[in-house]
Amino acid sequence: MNESLQTVQSVVTTSHVDMSLWALFWQADIVVKLVMLSLILASIWSWGVFIDKYMRMRVLNKQADEFESAFWRRASLMGVVGQIANDPKNPLEALFIAALTEWKRWKGTSANAGMKLAKVERAMGLTYSREVDALSNNLNFLATVASISVFVGLFGTVWGIIDSFQAIAMSKNTNLAVVAPGIAESLFATALGLLAAIPAKLFYNNISIQINRYSARMDMFAGELQAAIDQEIERGEGV
Repeated sequence: MNESLQTVQSVVTTSHVDMSLWALFWQADIVVKLVMLSLILASIWSWGVFIDKYMRMRVLNKQADEFESAFWRRASLMGVVGQIANDPKNPLEALFIAALTEWKRWKGTSANAGMKLAKVERAMGLTYSREVDALSNNLNFLATVASISVFVGLFGTVWGIIDSFQAIAMSKNTNLAVVAPGIAESLFATALGLLAAIPAKLFYNNISIQINRYSARMDMFAGELQAAIDQEIERGEGV
C-alpha cells in the first residue's frame, strides 16, 4: 500500500515538472548551458555560411556563362579586355586579366614564345590558386562543426548525467522528478550536437562539390585561353 502511494505521489510530482526545451535549457548546469549555446551558435553560423556560399556559387556560374559567351564571340582578346574594364567580377575574368596582363608585360621583349607562354601559365596558376582559396573560405568551419559537434554534445550529456547523479546523492531520493530533468537536459545536449553536425556535413559536401565543379571549369578555361594566346603568337603577337 505504501509503495503504491509513493508511486502515485511520484507520478503527480513528475507531472508538474516543466520539461519544455526552454525549461530544460534554463534548468541545466552552467557548463551544459555553455555547450548548448555553442552548438546553437555553430548551427546558425553553418546555415549562414551555406546560404552565402550557395548564392555566391549561383551568381558565379551565371557570370561565367555570360563571360564565356563573350569570350567565344570575341573578335580579339583585347576586345574582351575592354568589356571587363580591368575590373574582374568572377574568377574566370580574374584568370583572363592575369593572363593578358602578363602577356602584355612580355610582349615585344626578346624572350622566346615558349618562355612567354610559361610566364602566362604561371600567372594563371597563381590566380587560379588564389581564387580557389577564396571560394573555399569558411569550408573548414563547416567541416569542423560536422566533425566535432556530436562530441561536444556528448560532453554536455556526460556532464549533465554526472550532475544528475550528484543531485540524487545529495537528495537521497531516486524519485523520477529528481532524475528525469537532469537526464532530459543531458539528452537535449546530444540532440543539439546532432542538429548542428548533420546539416553542416550536408552543407560541406554540397558546397565542396560545387567548388570542385567550378574549379574544373576554371581549369578548362585556362587551357582554352592559353591556346588562344598561342594562336595570337602564331599570328605575330597581335593579341
